[in-house]
Amino acid sequence: MSYLEVLQQVKKKRIAPVYFIYGTESYFIQNLKDEITKEVLMDDYDNLSVYDLNETPIQEVVTDVETYPFFGGKKLIIADNPGFLKAKPEKVPFEHDLDSLQLYLESPVDYAVLVIIAPYEKIDERKKISKLLKKNAVVALCHPIKDYELSKWIKNLADQLNITIADEAFEIFETELSTNLKLLENELTKMAMYAGESGVITKEIAEDLIARTSNSSSLRLVDAVIDRNLHRAISIYKDLEKMKEEPIALIGLLAFQFRTILRVKILKLKGYTQSQMQKQIGAHPYVIKIALNREKQFTVNKLQDIIDKLANADTTMKQGGMEKGLAFELLLYDLIQ
Repeated sequence: MSYLEVLQQVKKKRIAPVYFIYGTESYFIQNLKDEITKEVLMDDYDNLSVYDLNETPIQEVVTDVETYPFFGGKKLIIADNPGFLKAKPEKVPFEHDLDSLQLYLESPVDYAVLVIIAPYEKIDERKKISKLLKKNAVVALCHPIKDYELSKWIKNLADQLNITIADEAFEIFETELSTNLKLLENELTKMAMYAGESGVITKEIAEDLIARTSNSSSLRLVDAVIDRNLHRAISIYKDLEKMKEEPIALIGLLAFQFRTILRVKILKLKGYTQSQMQKQIGAHPYVIKIALNREKQFTVNKLQDIIDKLANADTTMKQGGMEKGLAFELLLYDLIQ
């Protein structure tokens, strides 16, 4: 099943005796762990046991699962890192008795829930124990979302928080947060508190409140240059200065953005599709998407001229020809004028 399908079942209190959580998306894994823990234990953490299977044999875990809970109620046993499911398991100083797990999977107890978490991209599905887990456990696939699914996830989180995101704000979330779902949840929760019940997250709210990184701020700098907005460009630069970003490093970030725009423009002129550009350049899909939107504002000669100006400013700073902060502000003025 997908992560969402399993999560919905758990929230409806349809608890299975065994879960197999498999994949590398830590946000999904943590959410499922939290929800299963809440529904099974009801805050009674005396009945929770957590094992690392790189340190504990599986037979000891099975023994714990089969032991009736001392405090009554239901037990929850979480076992991480089942390396024995990999094609090439890591070496451990003991042997996993997989027969004990096999027997348990065929006849689980009704007073315990076993959760096995494999935070791996792949397991060896040819192994007998892998097949048994897929057959006898509820399997939750927790693979990272695809780029094309991000908009759906943003809308899903917004619905949960009872807010609406304006169309023009979506690109900001996609650009700034990419597919980091935990960060996306944190930022949307913060904005929901600001906007209030049934509030609308506009582009202005998103720009004002979203947590910035130096790379995402360099994208905003490029936008300010394209819009010929010197005041906004200087304001963004001052924000980056507060983040302890050096002007020379900022030139590097700007140069990367404009080189990407130039490469995208040249590839577009050659008839490349967006996916072909991504493979050729090796950048994130949203970087290519944004570059495609921006390349329309420039000729090839203009982009080459901007890159030359960035290179000259870099040389001036490194040779000490001018105070770095002043040189960067003059560079912004030159690019915008």
